[in-house]
Amino acid sequence: MTILPTINLYDGHLSLLIVDDDLTFCDVLARAMTKRGFDVKCAHTVEQALKCAETCSPEYAIIDLKLPGTSGLVLVEKLRTMDSGTRIVMLTGYASITTAVAAIKLGAMHYLAKPVDADEIMTAFECTEGDAAAQISSHSLSVGQVEWEHIQHILTENNGNISATAKKLNMHRRTLQRKLNKNHH
Repeated sequence: MTILPTINLYDGHLSLLIVDDDLTFCDVLARAMTKRGFDVKCAHTVEQALKCAETCSPEYAIIDLKLPGTSGLVLVEKLRTMDSGTRIVMLTGYASITTAVAAIKLGAMHYLAKPVDADEIMTAFECTEGDAAAQISSHSLSVGQVEWEHIQHILTENNGNISATAKKLNMHRRTLQRKLNKNHH
């Protein structure tokens, strides 16, 4: 078992990669996390995030589930392959059991539903154990959210390959691409 170091908020040398296509959210969160002692880099696509990770090897990462053209789950897996010590928190506007389980299996420490603030993310980074007192949401998913989660699940099974996912879903590739772009905020 690996002992993870506790976060020293005054160190100022902890590298953090924020990956979210919402530029305003990225900017606000980056400023908040910089105030908490992180050296923050932002990326808005999986490709940008991977390029950044190759050069900065982040100790921490905050990844949105919905990224342009693919799932943030694919990025979680790739970042963990690059550095198994990276502490990853996944964010989503569409919280579901399927993606939460997938995120944790792929190496994320925690899975948080938006809206979320910097303090909640800090708590998630610091908490390395399960929480028996965790709040259970009473919100049920809409049909669109359930469809989105199913698509994300199949996309993850196919390592982000849109053609293979469309085939498995018995859906035209362009239709799947449209759905991914439409649900993308």
